[in-house]
Amino acid sequence: MNGKGGAAISYTPWLRKIVKDIDLVYAAGYYNIGDVGGAVSASLRYFSLGSVQLTDYNGNTLSTAHPNEWSADVAYSHKLHEYVSMGVAFRFIYSDLNNGANSSTSGSTEMYPGMAFGADVAVFYQQPFDLKMGKALLGVGFNISNLGSKISYDKKATSNFIPAKMALGISWEQPFNEYNTLTIAADASKLLVPSMKSKDYVSEDNPEGKMTQKEYSDITAPAGWFKSFADAPGGFKEEMKEIQWGIGLEYAYNHQFMARVGYSHESKIKGNRRYWTVGAGFRLSMFQLDVAYVIANQTNPLDQTLRFTLAFNMDGLKNIWDKDK
Repeated sequence: MNGKGGAAISYTPWLRKIVKDIDLVYAAGYYNIGDVGGAVSASLRYFSLGSVQLTDYNGNTLSTAHPNEWSADVAYSHKLHEYVSMGVAFRFIYSDLNNGANSSTSGSTEMYPGMAFGADVAVFYQQPFDLKMGKALLGVGFNISNLGSKISYDKKATSNFIPAKMALGISWEQPFNEYNTLTIAADASKLLVPSMKSKDYVSEDNPEGKMTQKEYSDITAPAGWFKSFADAPGGFKEEMKEIQWGIGLEYAYNHQFMARVGYSHESKIKGNRRYWTVGAGFRLSMFQLDVAYVIANQTNPLDQTLRFTLAFNMDGLKNIWDKDK
């Protein structure tokens, strides 16, 4: 969304085929200081995991937990060149998987809220091309996200990695005339998280190379990022299967009505998240509404997931306000 500033809110009823009380809410806003000053932004993501009944080994109810997670971001982006811009974001993560449960009855191991810090670095290149049918746009983006600390739920007795990720994307926006535009985009990403099964631990007694929780916890965050490129027991072939990729198309009429379709692919041995998405968007000067729908195989819990996003443009709101005066 262009303009002096704006805000957006997104709502996703999560895993509705399985449960009815898991929700993901995301809110963000930005303010454009200008070509010299860049833009500042902030966002908040809240993930409610619903109600979870805790039981003992005999199935007797102990207590009810209301686990939830949230993260808060602040970011700054700046135009380095006519075609190149760069952004950095800093993130605080809070995860409480035992919220509301009685610690004395929630299990043999006490769980505490986990906290972590992360940072994102992104570079974006956009080059216009004057064609006979109009101005086409080539876009290339590179992002490394969630570079930061590890997270622990037992006062650092053990620790786990937050989902650091490296991603590369490319897009081509092709106008056909004054009103019709088609955009094709593709991206590939890889988690920078080491596997608990590492080729460094393969032995006669441990053919799968599985680490103990202590061995895994002892790996520092920076070491884990680098190990993630070459630790798969299956070697380079398995490392390539850790790359998740996607492709999408968007048709826009007069930059106001959009229809979208996309496909996301993940290896069967690395999660098997494969699904299509279809969506539509409607844009006016003051707001934009987007809706997306996930179509997956019957075993995928993301199947039939809806996402709604509503964005507001400060310039459009200001123009309406000025007209009413």
